[in-house]
Order: sequence, then structure tokens, then C-alpha cells
Amino acid sequence: MGASCILTDALLPDGRRVDVTVVDGVVAAVDEVSSSAARSPADLQDRDEEQFLRHDLGGMLLLEGLAEPHAHLDKALSADVVVNATGDLIGAIEAWHEHRGRISSENTLARALRATEIAAEHGVTAIRSHVDVGADIGARGVEALVEARRLCRRLVDLQLVALVGVPLTGAEGAGNRRALAAALAAGADLVGGAPALDPRPAECVAVCLDAAAEAGLAVDLHVDETLDPDVRTLADLARGILDRGFAHPVTASHCVSLGMMPDADQREIATLVAEAGVGVVTLPQTNLFLQGRGRRTAPPRGLTALAALAEAGVRVAGGGDNLQDPFNLMGRGDPFETASLLVTAGHLLPDAALAQVSGRARDVMGLPAAGARPGAVADFVAVAAGSARQAIAAAPGTRLTFKAGRLVARVRRTGAVVSGTATLPPESD
Repeated sequence: MGASCILTDALLPDGRRVDVTVVDGVVAAVDEVSSSAARSPADLQDRDEEQFLRHDLGGMLLLEGLAEPHAHLDKALSADVVVNATGDLIGAIEAWHEHRGRISSENTLARALRATEIAAEHGVTAIRSHVDVGADIGARGVEALVEARRLCRRLVDLQLVALVGVPLTGAEGAGNRRALAAALAAGADLVGGAPALDPRPAECVAVCLDAAAEAGLAVDLHVDETLDPDVRTLADLARGILDRGFAHPVTASHCVSLGMMPDADQREIATLVAEAGVGVVTLPQTNLFLQGRGRRTAPPRGLTALAALAEAGVRVAGGGDNLQDPFNLMGRGDPFETASLLVTAGHLLPDAALAQVSGRARDVMGLPAAGARPGAVADFVAVAAGSARQAIAAAPGTRLTFKAGRLVARVRRTGAVVSGTATLPPESD
């Protein structure tokens, strides 16, 4: 059950100043500040308005809650311990696999909880985390993250993807297939994997789809995380969905090779992806970090084909992926950072970039719409900014995060600029 409250004097992206009334975690009314005082108690479903907790936003920009559609909470904040010697994807995989068997469940839980708190402080109210599963470690990562999901249930909606290792196919993949079954039994919400790394990519896609169909679950796969334009597992995935009539949501994350293909090929595959109803998550931070190393002339950006996917009508979201681990030494757990990279590296307009880390991300995650409109889930982030562009550019340090109408995180920027002996008061964000 959500909370009931009134958010007063909020600035919306369209420039309106409004009061937002929330009843049981759902937006009941959005009123212009000048007219909100005229509402009758009946407008609040016969509730006494005086009993509603009030949050005076003082003109802060109110945005729908941010969402992280692709995280790795089991790996988060491990960069100082797990060192990627080469800096590329294979180096990260090898470094992580060398260490993961020695990482305790308690350590995994502690880092995951801290990473979730960091995300919530930045305005995130929903996270989808991939969690390593394999013959060597079984489902213990999922078990730790299930506990994190329980502990954080009032803070964020946390979805868990069983990221099963390779090979998943053939006799040599039997142990990983057993680990995937154990992870689903332990409470994973989606079937995951990395088919392009399997010796038989199309067969790996089939194994993942069949496992998900049997369990009645959605799918989110790491797809074509490579600059090789001949790697086209995304097309295998779309065809597998259409051939089976697969009935559950499917997400393809990364899809880097698509961005390296000729325009005609991009359009053809994007049309197939749209027909199959696949959502795509682009991950600019990690792919900029991992891809293109060693290419000293015209290094590629490592992003998917954003324009072709958009033109085909594919639902595209943006994610942060890794948070200070061997796959990405950087990362702040802030979707505004992802949105900024989608503007600078992906050439999206600010409003479109913001949508990819909020409403579009929620859509790909299968969550109901949030934001300041009647009937929407009351997940918000209020920031000290005057517009969406300012919020993305400045990543304001002052933020309030609301989950289902409940204030769950408050961060306030403090400080001053010092010049000589004079201390200058900070200007508003």
C-alpha cells in the first residue's frame, strides 16, 4: 500500500506550477497552484485534506521517478578488488570469474544494498538487476539479491534477471542449465544469458526462450556486445520469438553490433525486432568503456543503432549497467549521467534522453506509468533545476525521491564558493 500526501508548489517540465495530490500511492489530482486551494474535500475521495502529509517543493522540478533497466548489483562497487587488466569485455569477464567464487553472500548483499541506496538517492524508484548464475556458483547470487529485494521493497521495485553463464548449450552446458533452474526456483523474475558468447548462439537463444516459456517468465538477454557487424544474435532472438509465438516480454540489452552494420541491415533487423515486440536497452557508459579499445583511428562509440530502432518503432530505454566494477570503473548510479551520454554520444534531444531513463525504461521493465498525472503511480524525483535539460546537464545534488507517495530519500547540496577572504553564497541549482 502506498502513502497519501500532497506535493505543493512543484514545477513541471511544461512550466506549470502545481500541487499534486497522492492517495494510497497513486496520483489523484494535479492542480495549478492558483486553483488548488479551491478543491473540495470530496475531490480527495472524502478524505480530510488536513490529514495529508505535505511536502513543499518550493518550485523544484518534479519528474517521474527515474528507472534503471539494466544493473549488476552483485558486481557493484568491486572495482578496487576485481581488476580488469586489459580494460575490455573479455578482460572484465575473466577478472570477475576469477574472483566470484571467493565472494561471500554477505559481501554481495552489502554491496547490492549500498548500490541500491545510491540509486535511490539519485531518484531511482525501479531497478532491473542481472545476477550471475553458473555451474560454479549455483544460484547464491540470486539468493543474496532476493534478500536485498525484500529489504528494499519500500525503496525501489527490484527485478532480478538470472544471468546464466556459457556454455548453456550441449552436454557441456548441463551444469549451467541446472543452475538456471535453481535460480528461477530461488526467486529470479526473468531469464537472462549472453547467447553471442555461446558456441551455438541461436541454440542458446532457444534454450533461454524455452526455459522462460516453461516458467512463465519474461526474458532479458545480453545481446551482441561486440563491434563485429557479422554477429547478429539479435535477429536470431526476434525470429525465435516469432517462430514460437513466445507470449512473454523480451528485452535485448546492448545490441552493439547493430550500430556497426550498414544502414540497410540496421533497418531490416530493427523492423524484425519491432515485429517481435522486443524492447532494447542501450548502455552507453559501459559500452563506451569496454568497446573500441586498441582502435586508435576513429574509435567507434559502441552504442546500438538508436536512430534505426526509433524509426522502426522499437521501445528503447537507457541504462547505466555497471557501477564501479571491472566492466566499468566509473559510474555514479545516476540516470542523469546515462541521459547525458545519450545526448552527447547518442545525439538524442534532452527530453528523449530523459524519457529513456524514466518512462521508457519503466515501459520496457513492464511497470505501470508514473509521474504527475491522475491515475499514475506516485513515483517521483524532485530536483533543483528549471528544466529537464538543466537537470541532465547539472545533475543537481539536491533531490527528493518519492516511492508510491512516500519520501524515501532526501539529498541536499551544501557548500560555498570561496574567493580570497570572501565566502560567496551558492546560487540556486
